[in-house]
Amino acid sequence: MALQYLEPQVWEIIKKRKKELDSLRPLPPVAVRKLREQFEIEMTYNSNAIEGNSLTLKETFLVINEGITVKNKPLKDHLEAKNHKEALDYLVDLTKKGNKINFNEKIIRELQYLITKEIDKEWAGRYRNSNVVIGGSEHKPIDAMFVKEEMEKLVSWYKKEEKKTNIIELVALVQHKFVYIHPFFDGNGRTSRLLMNLLLIREGYPIVTILKNDRRKYYRLLQEADRGIYRPFVMFISQAILRSLDMYLEALKPIGIKKEKFLKLSELSRQIPYSEKYLNLLARTGKIEAHKEGRIWVTSKEAIKRYIKNRKRERKL
Repeated sequence: MALQYLEPQVWEIIKKRKKELDSLRPLPPVAVRKLREQFEIEMTYNSNAIEGNSLTLKETFLVINEGITVKNKPLKDHLEAKNHKEALDYLVDLTKKGNKINFNEKIIRELQYLITKEIDKEWAGRYRNSNVVIGGSEHKPIDAMFVKEEMEKLVSWYKKEEKKTNIIELVALVQHKFVYIHPFFDGNGRTSRLLMNLLLIREGYPIVTILKNDRRKYYRLLQEADRGIYRPFVMFISQAILRSLDMYLEALKPIGIKKEKFLKLSELSRQIPYSEKYLNLLARTGKIEAHKEGRIWVTSKEAIKRYIKNRKRERKL
């Protein structure tokens, strides 16, 4: 599949990581269950926090797993955590059945219903019937009278592109097109990220999280995509996907198989002839295999060696 927005070297890295993960299948059930639980809590926390939920990661865990009510936190925030986890469980359950999941309006409405059913029962799972304004954004969503039509176009576009567009570009573009339409009164961002994961999980990728720490960048790149500048957003999504693959591989590789040790760029720069600033540039532009742990970029010595080797090869050509 031809690449339109994704850097070729980043796609090669993702394919390599995905192939490594597939080579470990069948994955150990206990380890996979624990990883999935970890990723589900992480995604629930981050996806809700991006939209303003005040629960911390630990509080999100306690609300979901222990049923604890956190003092001085709004009831709405508790309900959002429980609802999102339920929607994510539903999504994962869909992919377990082994059936080819159709991307359609029914699935979209069901996911949105699950994340908003305790917050806005009247409009959960229903398209908006009036115009809305997105606070802090220059984008003006389409008129409510065209929402149904635009959602039908989105599904048709996806069905045409599914076989010919790279999966990374496809999930990034679906996410952007969905939030651009903004079909619901509430839950559009969270639904878009669940849809991205639905499409990735059915292709064998792990759950992917957009981190709260990247919230401002995430919104900025979505706004750039509104103007037709898609490459930065696609690259941003690709780095989130690579992060999940790295974390899965680190946890699932059997003892005895060499694992790459991920280091902070500041630590690694003291061991190689590249400055932290230059490594940061390489990481952000997808030139080296790197991902974020919290706010910090990490990579490995092996990744730097591969980068140097590729540069030498390109110079010879």
